[in-house]
Amino acid sequence: MLIRTGYDLRFECDVPVPMLALLNVRPERQSDLRTPEMLKTDPPIPVHQYIDHFGNVCSRFVVPEGGVTLSADFVIEDSGEPDPVAEDAAQVPIEDLPDDVMQFLLNSRYCEVSKLIDQAWNVAKDHPPGWARVQALVTAAHERIEFDYMKASTEHSAASVFDQRFGVCRDFAHLAITLCRAANIPARYCTGYLGDLGIEPVDYPMDFSAWFEAYLGGKWYTFDARHNTPRIGRIVMARGRDATDAALTTQFGAATLAKFHVHTDEVADTDLSRPPEETALPQSAR
Repeated sequence: MLIRTGYDLRFECDVPVPMLALLNVRPERQSDLRTPEMLKTDPPIPVHQYIDHFGNVCSRFVVPEGGVTLSADFVIEDSGEPDPVAEDAAQVPIEDLPDDVMQFLLNSRYCEVSKLIDQAWNVAKDHPPGWARVQALVTAAHERIEFDYMKASTEHSAASVFDQRFGVCRDFAHLAITLCRAANIPARYCTGYLGDLGIEPVDYPMDFSAWFEAYLGGKWYTFDARHNTPRIGRIVMARGRDATDAALTTQFGAATLAKFHVHTDEVADTDLSRPPEETALPQSAR
């Protein structure tokens, strides 16, 4: 399947503000691009890109006085297959984990593992190690939190969300990651595009999405505590320990987000001469 996706973001500021952005798809998905993926700026400004130690494509630039609009519009090919399910995937003993995986067992900014150990093991103890245990922890996070788009906050952590019981997709991911790490299962945060493909449209503005991956049987597997079901058309942009490492934008000064628009739709062709809303297939054609 072909997915047309992208964004239109506007930041405004009174003085120049340095910014870091993780708005490109991950390098391993760039071979699937069917049209160029370009970070466009209005007004034009210099942009420097590099790969960070998590393998994310990072863009550095300075938002000029007055502000800047960041945008992209591209088509990417996807298998159209749902997230893999591997019920026989085994939990890897800590002593056998690769060195680079160990960091995904530890406390991080939004994932306070030490605060939720008892809560994690209250669930984990009733399920065998491996896929079944991860799925039980994901379900526990899914059932613990009520999705509320209007209550999004960068101050929410896994522990506070566990207590307050509401949040958005990043909060679901942080809680599930923390529960997994507390049960000695490596888990890492992911963010990217996830359109309403293969499901009934939801009554929320299209946004970037957050999910996580658990390390089982020597591989990373996708889990989604917000939806708690395999989905299609997932396009990863960044990975890290939590949303700190995979923040879509990080500003080093005062800049106000004045416009935010994301589009993610299945398309029949790669004709970019029409606006995104005109190329999207109707639900009945998907």
